[in-house]
Amino acid sequence: MQVIELFKTAIQSLKANKKRSFLTIIGIMIGIVAVIAILGIGDGITQTMYDKFGNNAKQGQQTTEIAFNPDNITSNTYGFTQDEVDNIKTQFGGEINNIKIERETDNLSTQAQIGDTTKNTSVSLLKKPSHQIYLIAGKNFTENNLTVGQASALMSDKVAKKQYGTAQNALGTTVTVNDVTYNIIGVYKAQGQYTSDGNQNPYGADLLVPDSLYYHGEGATQGNTLKLTFSQGVNASSISRKIAKYLTKNGPARNQGTYEYIDMEKALKQFSSQMRIITTFISFIAAISLFIAGIGVMNMMYISVSERTQEIGIRLAVGATPFNIMMQFLVEAVILTVTGGLLGFLGGAGLAHLLAPLLSNAIGGQGIHIHAHISLNAFFLAFGTSAAVGLIFGILPARQAANKNLIDILR
Repeated sequence: MQVIELFKTAIQSLKANKKRSFLTIIGIMIGIVAVIAILGIGDGITQTMYDKFGNNAKQGQQTTEIAFNPDNITSNTYGFTQDEVDNIKTQFGGEINNIKIERETDNLSTQAQIGDTTKNTSVSLLKKPSHQIYLIAGKNFTENNLTVGQASALMSDKVAKKQYGTAQNALGTTVTVNDVTYNIIGVYKAQGQYTSDGNQNPYGADLLVPDSLYYHGEGATQGNTLKLTFSQGVNASSISRKIAKYLTKNGPARNQGTYEYIDMEKALKQFSSQMRIITTFISFIAAISLFIAGIGVMNMMYISVSERTQEIGIRLAVGATPFNIMMQFLVEAVILTVTGGLLGFLGGAGLAHLLAPLLSNAIGGQGIHIHAHISLNAFFLAFGTSAAVGLIFGILPARQAANKNLIDILR
């Protein structure tokens, strides 16, 4: 009951000087807002990178990829065939759940003959009609165009206007990609290269063609990316490196390019460590404002002690001990700082969620969509730090109040 009364009395004393208390709370709040916002964005960037490039171990399985990089980027050489997949299953099958040749479908870089000119272009492959295509001229793909594999294509407005002057003039012309000649049946408005969630946007390419025609013949069972799936707990990185070494010695296209496994987990751990150092350093700088706010708390409490000398004397006269007086003022200081800390946590979390999309837009060309990540540890940090500031900067004024002599006060 004494503790409850102590808190009630402390709150009443703070209400007696509302403006002073409010300004002191604001000082603590600003410091906590800065630290929480920085931590939230830093953790959000790290979490986003793990979600985008990690091996999905949290989903009950791990996935890795081995890529083939041809020496000649315009070559039609593929690094992986179905025969090679069967060989890998024979060599490493007991350690791998599934092996699949991944064929890229979005924003493929290739050469195309547009009119009388051969140009480097980007091509996206479609398996079914899409309502996300904004047509400017002509008509969209039909189900028949894509399933039967008719040699029809859509051209972006940028390419059409640059090559033919207007979108309408591009209709009925032809474009040749991978030895297949397509008839342009429509012109669409080109979109950004990446979607809002950071994935490749297929409608940001120069040309849209049927998937079944682009990968035809042997190309339908070949590719340049091998996707491996492992059970959770297996050392996926080690096995993937072994497979990459095996392909370097035995791969079907080993003399026409290189097989490479990029250990994203290792790179992400290094990135996470660097982000932690940077975030800690910036947070330390932001925490300087907490030190300044703490001095403000100490100053306010000294003024409060000076103004309430008679109150202290009366409490001592009716039997209050110096310890009771010290706790009274110490609790007031802690209530001020903890209130500022909790409000700062809410403000910092809100600011982090507000800044994260702006940061995503600033680096939008990289295809990264950042979400702020506010952890439970951040809450405890805000609460603990603000309470510590109250205790550290409130103890001296509280001790001064406790050490006042009743006889000196009465004089």
